[in-house]
Amino acid sequence: MKVLVLPFLFLISFFSFSQNFRSEDISEAEAKAATGLFTTERNMNTGNYDLKYARLELNVDPSQPFISGKVTSHFEAKENMNAITFELVDNMTVSQVTQRGTPLSFTQNNNDEVVITLPQMQNQGVLDSLSISYSGNPISSGFGSFEVDTHEGDPVMWTLSEPFGAKAWWPCKQDLIDKIDMIDVYITTPRFNPSNEEYVAVSNGLELGQTINGSNKTTHYRHQHPIPAYLVAIAVTNYTVYSHTVANNGNPFEIINYIYPEDLSYAQSRTPVTVDIMNLYADLFEPYPFADEKYGHAEFGWGGGMEHTTVSFMGGLSRGLIAHELGHQWFGDKVTCGSWQDIWLNEGFATYLAGMVIENLDTEADFRSWKQDQISSITQETNGSVYIPAQDTTSVNRIFSSRLTYNKGSMVLHMLRKKLGDAVFFQGLKDYLADPALAYGYAKTGDLIRNMETASGEDLSEFFNDWIYGEGYPRYTIRWNQANAGSLNIEISQFQSDPSVSFFEVPVPLRIYGTQGETLDVVLDNTFDGQTFQPVVPFTVNGVQFDPEHDIISKNNQVILGTDNLAFDQQIVLYPNPTSGLINLHKPKALQVDQVRIYNALGQLLYSESFSETIDISRFSKGILFFQMETAQGVINKTIIKE
Repeated sequence: MKVLVLPFLFLISFFSFSQNFRSEDISEAEAKAATGLFTTERNMNTGNYDLKYARLELNVDPSQPFISGKVTSHFEAKENMNAITFELVDNMTVSQVTQRGTPLSFTQNNNDEVVITLPQMQNQGVLDSLSISYSGNPISSGFGSFEVDTHEGDPVMWTLSEPFGAKAWWPCKQDLIDKIDMIDVYITTPRFNPSNEEYVAVSNGLELGQTINGSNKTTHYRHQHPIPAYLVAIAVTNYTVYSHTVANNGNPFEIINYIYPEDLSYAQSRTPVTVDIMNLYADLFEPYPFADEKYGHAEFGWGGGMEHTTVSFMGGLSRGLIAHELGHQWFGDKVTCGSWQDIWLNEGFATYLAGMVIENLDTEADFRSWKQDQISSITQETNGSVYIPAQDTTSVNRIFSSRLTYNKGSMVLHMLRKKLGDAVFFQGLKDYLADPALAYGYAKTGDLIRNMETASGEDLSEFFNDWIYGEGYPRYTIRWNQANAGSLNIEISQFQSDPSVSFFEVPVPLRIYGTQGETLDVVLDNTFDGQTFQPVVPFTVNGVQFDPEHDIISKNNQVILGTDNLAFDQQIVLYPNPTSGLINLHKPKALQVDQVRIYNALGQLLYSESFSETIDISRFSKGILFFQMETAQGVINKTIIKE
């Protein structure tokens, strides 16, 4: 996403155009916009209509902090209405509102609203339009959403509206769940800058033409896919323009780069990889969703990048930043988060896609290192959920948290992939992107869960409750010994860093090493604390490594060579199994069992008593029951089936 650093934070130095970016840099950049942008709730006064089309006719001069123009909006009434509200900062001046040439009465208020009285009642379902003429200095609003600056002495202007800065420079509706179905953008600028170099204007969609009118030039862009207000953008300077062609299975389109002349050589050495990344994403997910228009990069003066639909504004051209912003075209632009609580659907995905570029274009060691860095960032603190709590949706820092929204969101996706397998994982994401209820629209976390459950045939509520809605991470203790040739005794214990999660259910990967250099990778389906396993191991073991590829969010794990006490597990017998009534517990006389607890499959405690040789389980519901026996030598776990 975006690129402003928070104004109330200590301003760090702007990133140079050549700098490499970590997710911390990107999230800090994307934590855009001034104080106050998140201090109010969604404007409910704009909720009575649905935007269908917008034509932005804008006049800008990159050397002047000023904009004037006319915005024509086509809208459908969602209820009977005799007035309509658009959002525009109160320091901008509306000079006229017209409907089919007829002036309409309107008021501007200090809630950044333009309230327009319609000439007659517009009934529900009726489509109509009106035009708002306005002008002013957007910079004076303090939003940082409209900027004029220089590069090498040449004027440049750009916009960057995420999250709610579009109203600083054009009258709009900033609702996160109402995309405009189609836009035309006409940008009128002086034809030449003071150095007599031609200005180039950039916006979303396909450039349809340029018109010269004396000393001015008007450039026309059209974007024919639904777009929210915060992803509409313009930029103007003396760009040098060059492109790369993507084959797109016989339907080629252009990646167009708009670069400051002084950075041209550097940019030309960096942008070709965009084609490889584009092809990778198309293979993994689906073809680029805006291939009928373009993709592009436009250089601008903030660090980081911002994924405006079809043209990312870039403060650098590191491969990681290119991969992140391009990933947003699928996850964030085609399917956009439906609330700020669900922002990880934009940012966690873009971060993971950038990680998959490392996985596919670099070495296994590079990808392993990337995952290790993600985990290190995530586990710096012991709490915090990926999903944004309602009370935190006014905190820019929390919404754009690199640790949680970006890094933990990305690694949770990786763990889901490991849980489901590549075929199911990628099919679920393809279904998510193509879902008629979501495609070119909005999604919330439940929509992703629904698609992944359909693809997998599994109930994923436990996984998402733990890793997206829950907080913290697990710490593992792996105890092992090899009492008998041909197998291994393993016990997995888990401690949770935050009490919001009682147990993290996740497949646990182990790498087993033999005395003669053998290796064996096993993945154990760890569903409760103290669970024991006896995998077949056809060699003498001299070591066990936990999570060798760094596939699990965890910290401070330990692997311990145990004693033969682990073999006591083999000597405790519960019978009959299955059963509907009494269960018998048989144990060695030498083994002292202090406490017996019984849990159901949901992890709910059903029974907790001192040891008894028989237990009546007839009152418990049918299904799998987990017996946990606390002994002087440790915890032993068994399962039975209650009929």
